[in-house]
Amino acid sequence: MHPHAELVDRLYASFARRDAAAMAACYVPDAVFRDPIFEVRGADVTAMWAMFCDRGGDLELSWRGVRADDAAGAAHWEPRYTFSVTGRRVHNVIESRFTFRDGRIATHTDRFDLWRWSRMAIGPKGALLGWTPFVRKAIRAEARRSFDGWKARRAAPVPTGA
Repeated sequence: MHPHAELVDRLYASFARRDAAAMAACYVPDAVFRDPIFEVRGADVTAMWAMFCDRGGDLELSWRGVRADDAAGAAHWEPRYTFSVTGRRVHNVIESRFTFRDGRIATHTDRFDLWRWSRMAIGPKGALLGWTPFVRKAIRAEARRSFDGWKARRAAPVPTGA
């Protein structure tokens, strides 16, 4: 197995264990991540995964088809989890593409059907309107607000007893 394929396999194994630190070690410091909901760079890539690890109490993850060479790689993965906003169960089907630099992931692009995801995560509103640009934009905006709020709470000083 190519070392970059081993790296991608390690990324998903770390996520399955909800080990955000091990996931962070898989990325270069200025990495870029994109999917239909998020586009993040640098420290926000590892913070995003840390948020998912933190919130993924019932996460089940499978992956297969990991392949890579010196420049690029790909994988298929399927997370199953409860979407925290609605309490609805989600089974996403994702195709990932990677580029590498210095033995770590430089770019990571996930593709999945956002309408399918919205039907599972949001329910009837997602089924009826999840295909519309307006709802897609609202999903992205809410995800960003949630992520920024999670980062702010994480950075806030922990109160101590007086």
